[in-house]
Amino acid sequence: MRCLFHLPLSPACRKVRLALAEKRLPFDLQVEPVWEHREEYLALNPAGTVPTLIEDDGFVVPDSSVICEYLEETYPDIRLLGLDPAERVEARRLVVWFDGKFAREVTDHLSGQKYLRRVSGRGGPDSAALRLGYANLRPHLEHLGWLAENRTWLAGAHLTLADLAAAAHISVLDFFGDIDWTKYEAVRDWYARIKHRPAFRPLLEDRVPGMFPPAHYANLDF
Repeated sequence: MRCLFHLPLSPACRKVRLALAEKRLPFDLQVEPVWEHREEYLALNPAGTVPTLIEDDGFVVPDSSVICEYLEETYPDIRLLGLDPAERVEARRLVVWFDGKFAREVTDHLSGQKYLRRVSGRGGPDSAALRLGYANLRPHLEHLGWLAENRTWLAGAHLTLADLAAAAHISVLDFFGDIDWTKYEAVRDWYARIKHRPAFRPLLEDRVPGMFPPAHYANLDF
């Protein structure tokens, strides 16, 4: 069986899980505590990061960006990068935005502090990092809201990897109750559509010992 090494509250891993599910490719999950630097895992992915995908035949594909490009090339029946050049460019632009700029300015300062520092045994979150993450979150959500208001999906007329990357980050922030949904109606409506998709349901079941999401987290019509 195809296997994905992951961490449950990693946006990069969640993006790949969504891509696999949207492409209707079955897979097993294995949690990988990357802070332990296991030799067996480093042999698969010398960078020591997650996710890493192991195909049925043992073929190893590391890194979320590489995995998603590989899936698009290898399993093209369901396209996740758009159906025309303009949509594909915009989808890739937004994926880079969320996995790069959004991750550095928001996710790393919020869930990185609340989740990764704790599970890796590095203590509690740094208050200065949290303040910076919350300050950066507002303009990002405003941009996401503009996209949601003016397009059917974030990159255009079709669901693409841009929606999956954005939803992966948003879902992790929502797990920690970091978004005031009363202030971002367009983002909430877009995210509700994503939450209703069958591919997204398993993410809503993720739990981490000692961490509890707000009541609305798993509610599809929040």
